[in-house]
Amino acid sequence: MTTLPLVRSDEVTRALETGSAIVALESTIITHGMPYPQNLEVARQVEQDIRDAGATPATIAVIDGTLCIGLEDTQLETLAQAKNVAKLSRADMAACIATHGTGATTVAATMIAANLAGISVFATGGIGGVHKGAEDSFDISADLMELAQTSVTVVAAGAKAILDVAKTLEVLETQGVPVIAVGQDAFPAFWSRGSRLKAPLRMDDPAQIAAAHKMRRAMGLPGGQLVANPIPSADEIAATELAPIITQAQHDADAAGITGKGVTPYLLQRIFELTDGRSLTANIALVRNNARLAAQIAQNLI
Repeated sequence: MTTLPLVRSDEVTRALETGSAIVALESTIITHGMPYPQNLEVARQVEQDIRDAGATPATIAVIDGTLCIGLEDTQLETLAQAKNVAKLSRADMAACIATHGTGATTVAATMIAANLAGISVFATGGIGGVHKGAEDSFDISADLMELAQTSVTVVAAGAKAILDVAKTLEVLETQGVPVIAVGQDAFPAFWSRGSRLKAPLRMDDPAQIAAAHKMRRAMGLPGGQLVANPIPSADEIAATELAPIITQAQHDADAAGITGKGVTPYLLQRIFELTDGRSLTANIALVRNNARLAAQIAQNLI
């Protein structure tokens, strides 16, 4: 029988021993989201936001075949500068560990690792979902199926705005995933606070969200919750401004023949260029906002 090569950082170990609140963080935002040293600065800032809100951060990655639950600062810096890091999801995470590889975790992989480590709350930017044109390409993120089977509450600013958000919500409903908007009835649109789509559920209190997580577990229901936390109004980019930019970026991706895992990073980079960097600034703001809410939810799960 193979023993899972899993290690916890000193900080996460102390939190588990004392029963303190912990919030998981993904690592693809570090390796695939922005250049060094900005990626390192943002990773450290998000971790500090969680500490300031009363919880312990646990950034998750696979390093040389070891699943790391929480990174020491030296590991964080090394990962921020690493090249050719794999982008891990459910399908390839085990293979990366078995072959002693190094990989950054997506939403799905982070949920799997958090659940293995006994962590119930995870903060990210936005989840993956149904890509536009999925009726032909069948391009649907594994994040949606992970939410249906892994018991982790995920705090995000909705689904990434480059996706077919309406179809994403339909898949989540079919899979029985609770989708909870915070502070508003509309489903957030990632860089923008609102959309034309209504969220299935609304809760304004972190304690309510935590209670719903506990109740699902008590009922034996599989899967987690998607907590859709809108970007702060001071940091948003209006949906009306973004719509033609996203359309242009999608057109450029199609013209360049971009498919599969390459679509999302291409679109995000193209939108960054078309917004003169404002999309990245908004992305950082919403991730920090999600981290703070996730810490409050985690405290209510203790």
